Amino acid sequence: MKLIKFLRLPLLLSAFFILASATSTDKGLEKIHQANNVLKAFGQMKESIPSDLLKEYEGIVIVPKLINAGFGIGGKRGQGLAMVKLPGGKWSDPVFVTLTGGSFGLQIGVQSVDLVLVFKNKGVLTKVKNGDFTIGGDISAAAGPVGRSSTASTDHKLEAEIYSYSRSKGLFAGISVNGSNLAINKSLNADFYGDDVTSAQIFDRATSKEPAIAELKATLSAF
Repeated sequence: MKLIKFLRLPLLLSAFFILASATSTDKGLEKIHQANNVLKAFGQMKESIPSDLLKEYEGIVIVPKLINAGFGIGGKRGQGLAMVKLPGGKWSDPVFVTLTGGSFGLQIGVQSVDLVLVFKNKGVLTKVKNGDFTIGGDISAAAGPVGRSSTASTDHKLEAEIYSYSRSKGLFAGISVNGSNLAINKSLNADFYGDDVTSAQIFDRATSKEPAIAELKATLSAF
């Protein structure tokens, strides 16, 4: 009886690791699907992210279901993904990221928002690598102009380094992300792409054959 249990142990361990690996991959795919749904939802809004903005700017961060909570002292946390434009205009494969932040002031309650950050220069994102980046200071985020083109927006020059868009329950929700920390989600990237693949390598390529990633890129390009 003890021998049977001993022989079963390697099989149980193998099943556990296979299940854990599948769960990690599924988590990455779920985040990609959520990001795609966020872009589609923004695209269906009457006043959306201007198409000219996405043509001119080089990077994007999508954080579905960002938790924005507060009771005097507020906090934000969410997991999402980042993509940058490659030479020729294609979007890179997504790099998984985590956004966290705090704030002070009169606030109460918990709010779930879909957040999109559009970056003027992709170098801001690609230089994060395995560290992190704090939004604010020299590079701060401004509330993004809305409209189907930049000419329909209140900001014709599109000069901000980062534009922020947040959506809650189908409507724009104004939240500040200045002071928030954007970090590479190293564990999720390793689970999804492999331990030997760095965020810099992911940002520098568009080689994934994953259908969910192809769909996400198609939605982004269709804006």
